[in-house]
Order: sequence, then structure tokens, then C-alpha cells
Amino acid sequence: MSSTPTRAWIRLPSGAALDLINPSPDAWTDTDLALRLARTYRWGGESCWPWPLSVAQHSLLVLQLRRGDGPLSDAEARAELLHDAEEGFLGFDCISPLKQVLGEPFRAVGERLMRAISLRYRLPAWSAEGHRQHKRADRIAAASEAVHCVGWSEAEVREVLGIHDPILSQDPLQAPYGDTAWQPWPSELAAERFLAELQRLHPGIDPR
Repeated sequence: MSSTPTRAWIRLPSGAALDLINPSPDAWTDTDLALRLARTYRWGGESCWPWPLSVAQHSLLVLQLRRGDGPLSDAEARAELLHDAEEGFLGFDCISPLKQVLGEPFRAVGERLMRAISLRYRLPAWSAEGHRQHKRADRIAAASEAVHCVGWSEAEVREVLGIHDPILSQDPLQAPYGDTAWQPWPSELAAERFLAELQRLHPGIDPR
């Protein structure tokens, strides 16, 4: 049996490589993360629009919803913006029921990636109340996306998806960005907007 450590390298847009099994916090650029999240789609890539909904756009939606609850520090806002950041490196937005089937190895890989992301961007630990508000915003975003972006009916959101939080009619992202309500953005635009917000909240020097 080989004693070589297990590795799982992926190529990044910058040309760098990231080991998904043992991720280093300085292995990627901010642009790498923004592009990867903009190219990772929610809802299995299903959409009733020309583009699927990216994790980058979803992340900005959750951040905007949380800002509607009251002021956030830059650190709290980074935690909201980056709450699904590991999905960009995995290239996969895995729904919770499937995560349970995939089990401990998949969970462990995701957690190691999130630890590296937390170190890189100095993410604070969730407080109990902050985590409760985050999860509620995430569920409201999911319920609203399901109806307006994917095509689930409101009844299906309740009965099939099991989400009982409010389904918004007004798109919170229209205020800061304009555009057609609930329309998924092209990948390049989603990456640009995500990167601008990330660098505003974490104005460090990109290591590459």
C-alpha cells in the first residue's frame, strides 16, 4: 500500500492548483473564488431563465437579506457572503438531503475547505442569534429562488421541498443592482459583482 498522502488537485482560473483534501488558505486568488462561485449553479442547474442561478448570486442575495435585518459589521457581512464558498471549489451545490446520503467523507472535505476559507478571510464564529438569522435568510432566499428562478410552485416549495419560510415577491437584489427581478446573471457578471463585494469587505492584497 502506498504511503503517499491522498491528494485531489483542481486547476483554478488563475492557473494555480488547489488540493481539495488539504487546502491551503493562500492557494487561490479572490478572482478564482468569485469565478468558481459564479460557475457553480444552484438547483442542479435547472432554471426557467436563459442562465441557471449561480452560488455567487445566491450569496449576494443572502447578504442583502441579512442587511435588511439591521447593520452588519464587515466581518459579519463576510461570513454571510462566504457562507457557501466551499461549493465554488467543489463545483457542486449539494442539497442537504443528499449530503446526508454522501455521508462523513463529503462533509469532512467541505469542512476542511471552509476552515481554509475562514482563515483566509478572517471569518468570525457564528453567534447563536447570528446563525439563526443567517439560516432564516438562507431559507427565505431558497424558497424565493425555487419559485422565481426555477419554476417550483409555492405549494411545492411547502409540500415537496419542506420550506415554510416566506416567499418574497420583490427581489432584494434589484435595489443595489437593477436588472430584471429574479433573473439569474451571466457568470461573468455574477463573478464581477461578487468580487467587488468581497474586496470591499476584505480589502487585503490578493496574494497572486
